[in-house]
Amino acid sequence: MVAARITVNGKETPISPAAPHTTVLDFLRERGLTGTKEGCAEGECGACSVLVARPGVNKPTDWVAVNACLVPVAALDGQEVITSEGLATAGESGMPATLHPVQEEMAVRGGSQCGYCTPGFICSMASEYYRPDRCAHPDSAEGTGTGTGTGTGTGTEHGPNGFDLHALSGNLCRCTGYRPIRDAAFAVGTPTENDPLARRREQSPPEPVSTEYTRDDSTFLRPSNLADALQLLRERTDAVVVAGSTDWGVEVNIRSRRANCVVAVDRLPELREIRVESDHIEIGAAQTLTEIERRLDGSVPLLAELFPQFASRLIRNSATLGGNLGTGSPIGDSPPVLLALEASVVLAGADGEREVPLSDYFTGYRQSVRRPGELIRAVRIPLPLSPVTAFHKIAKRRFDDISSVAVAFALDIEDGIVRKARIGLGGVAATPIRALATEAALEGKPWAAETVEAASQVLQAQGTPMDDHRASAGYRSAMLGQSLLKLYAQTTEAVSS
Repeated sequence: MVAARITVNGKETPISPAAPHTTVLDFLRERGLTGTKEGCAEGECGACSVLVARPGVNKPTDWVAVNACLVPVAALDGQEVITSEGLATAGESGMPATLHPVQEEMAVRGGSQCGYCTPGFICSMASEYYRPDRCAHPDSAEGTGTGTGTGTGTGTEHGPNGFDLHALSGNLCRCTGYRPIRDAAFAVGTPTENDPLARRREQSPPEPVSTEYTRDDSTFLRPSNLADALQLLRERTDAVVVAGSTDWGVEVNIRSRRANCVVAVDRLPELREIRVESDHIEIGAAQTLTEIERRLDGSVPLLAELFPQFASRLIRNSATLGGNLGTGSPIGDSPPVLLALEASVVLAGADGEREVPLSDYFTGYRQSVRRPGELIRAVRIPLPLSPVTAFHKIAKRRFDDISSVAVAFALDIEDGIVRKARIGLGGVAATPIRALATEAALEGKPWAAETVEAASQVLQAQGTPMDDHRASAGYRSAMLGQSLLKLYAQTTEAVSS
């Protein structure tokens, strides 16, 4: 097997002697690329962001910004990475380098003071700079929606150049203030024809490679197909399965967790398909949330409402539905939405596949019916979709925060009567749950204030919320009831307008 290697700023570099758990951040800094900074080690500040060449949505290759503090360097075996140092064009015959357009705008518009966060902002900004359809929708400057699945911002969140500020939602600045950074983002133009990174988009990204990287009794494995992965998981019962590493990376950094064997499934072709059939949509478990968002292009409105509220763009560029469901977290944002959509999960094992309704999938705190050696291959959403949907996330911050409570609604309302109601809840029990009693209180009744007020009282009593540092049990219960009242007010307003 070929030795594990990574291409950084155009130069191929062996991964050895880095340990399998070494992050891309530490790998780069140990090689003198210190523009990549560690700020939080949890994927919340973006000081570590770098660009990775990934399969594109509108072109063969997209330059995608990711958190280098979370991704193990072995996961990028055979891949291409650009750091903030690699964006500038080297000068000839001793002449100084030419700044990249996003670097130039950040400098001239005062977007950098201490400079600690600047390289991360630069890489996230460069990812948006190279987004192929960024300038294809001039109405984005008015916040009227581009139909590209890149955010739900208002006019203050989209520039006249099509720049979506949600691209920077995972980057934090502690001293400059965001106005000059926004000014720089809204001032960048379009890539020129001789821009090497723009031209690189027209070529295919690096193919996934099979990886077997062992050092100090720890092994990182990337099988080439699903069958090999399932056989490997049958043999290595101690293996930790990773996709985007947005959860496992935090465990490694903050809790110093190590694994004897890590198996990466993020590039398995069988887990990276999206298929629209006559009666369902099937989403591969290893598609990143950004890829799903842009490929579905708003065709599942409830998912389209979820994505901008799910962590940050940097996280969504790596996180997957399979990973979010696989952790079994009761405060994950996707389970309430998928419960409301009546989704099911396709579980694959060495002996075959089985389909399990998501409402039957969770069995306890971070526990599920998934058996040892099984993977989530896909998520299936039945069609047709309910026409009235909403996702309400209650958190301390508008973006890039963990939910205190999450509520997803999907209702069929015909002739003023609620024919069907599906409500998914997160943050109010040991697992994500369906609000079955509230659904029953709504179905067959008029969609009217009296019905909704009575059902909101039922919803407040759903689950077993607890007190913690994010919210009290009483607050969580109150927010459940208010969420249904809010949905009624929104739908009434929509009908009257």
